[in-house]
Amino acid sequence: MATAQRSTTERAVTERVVIENCAIATVDAQDTEYACGHLVLAGHRIESLGAGRAPEGLENVVRRIDATGHLATPGLVNTHHHFYQWLTRGLATDHNLFDWLVALYPTWARIDEPMVDAAARGSLAMMARGGVTTAADHHYVFPRGTGDLSGTLVRAARDLGVRFTLARGSMDLGEKDGGLPPDFAVETLEGALAATEDTVRRHHDTSFGAMTQVAVAPCSPFSVSTELMRRSAESARELGVRLHTHGSETVEEEKFCHEQFGMGPTDYFESTGWLGEDVWMAHCVHMNDSDIAAFARTGTGVAHCPSSNARLAAGIARVPDLLAAGVPVGLGVDGTASNEAGELHTELRNALLVGRLGPHRETALTARQALRLGTYGGARVLGRTAEIGSLEPGKLADLVLWRMDTLAHSSIADPVAALVLGAAAPVTASFVNGRQIVEDGRLRTADEDEIARSTRAQARRLARITDRA
Repeated sequence: MATAQRSTTERAVTERVVIENCAIATVDAQDTEYACGHLVLAGHRIESLGAGRAPEGLENVVRRIDATGHLATPGLVNTHHHFYQWLTRGLATDHNLFDWLVALYPTWARIDEPMVDAAARGSLAMMARGGVTTAADHHYVFPRGTGDLSGTLVRAARDLGVRFTLARGSMDLGEKDGGLPPDFAVETLEGALAATEDTVRRHHDTSFGAMTQVAVAPCSPFSVSTELMRRSAESARELGVRLHTHGSETVEEEKFCHEQFGMGPTDYFESTGWLGEDVWMAHCVHMNDSDIAAFARTGTGVAHCPSSNARLAAGIARVPDLLAAGVPVGLGVDGTASNEAGELHTELRNALLVGRLGPHRETALTARQALRLGTYGGARVLGRTAEIGSLEPGKLADLVLWRMDTLAHSSIADPVAALVLGAAAPVTASFVNGRQIVEDGRLRTADEDEIARSTRAQARRLARITDRA
């Protein structure tokens, strides 16, 4: 049995897919691009790529793709999301962050396993259709007695074929302790630590090409005790996994930290062990020069969420200054209760446009910098640049073919500018680990119509339960 299995694996590894006649933006260290080139995928890795047609005489080519009129890029990497919020889109549309949280926590506190499953599949499906090949979900709402929510998220990502980082969140400050969430939606300090460690031990894969990894991710300074922050950082480092949280998102958060801790968010994070190369934080909108220097000095990463920041009127993150300082920066959709589109490829455009509204104006970001944020930048934030984020021989075969010859883009000569600044480009093919998961804009791994029906039904069920409460 072992010999037969090994033989099958060896045959699969040598199977090749050849993609030809496409423009290629590799997003490697030199930003190498080819106006017309090829890629050879061997099993789950990129074997070779370059200008012109693929070499003659390749063995065991099982498929050839004529990608004329397309741009090939690395798969997009989403570094921050809240999948469960798919069920509460379009609510509290005119609120700032704190008011929005107060309005929605009573609903979120009533989610259960079927709801989380439907929401995860809806969120993942929407992202995958738009070129996301790796997604990080920050899930921090664990109402008591609602099932194995972490396992549900992992299964949904596995079924859809998306590479996945589960940021296992936690909250231990309910309303009675001065926090925002209802008391029945938070965990105890010891319960949160134990459940998070169990999630890491059950689901975190350390191997090259892992499809599932886990990060330790207390929610935010205003829903988590200092003790949970500190001990979570210690636990993550003992377990050898990354750390994630929200940071410096709004002026209200900055005021809260000064009132509660006598210091700003960045100094607070540093005091609890939450700066380092193994840490990334979502938003980071309100940062002064000293904060940026601290992130640069420690290698702390940032998940930039331009649409959500605008939706919640949080402000404009200083992305050009972060990049100039050497801070790792990736892009995030954020939860779809504050970014109803739920797509990352639109964030390429929004990151560039919103950035140019800030003090750097037209020099804030280029189209290629925006593409780098959504690919290599995200891989860097998740600690996976050896595997994903650029198209290079030996890296994992996570890539997207964007169709650029339709009415929407055909008159834009520069395909990268067309992708970033133009309308959302159709995804003809998306590969994860060498497996095609999207074809002609539709999922190959799930029934989109069934997902839509399921998410609609669970959203209505959640609304009914909340109304009765």
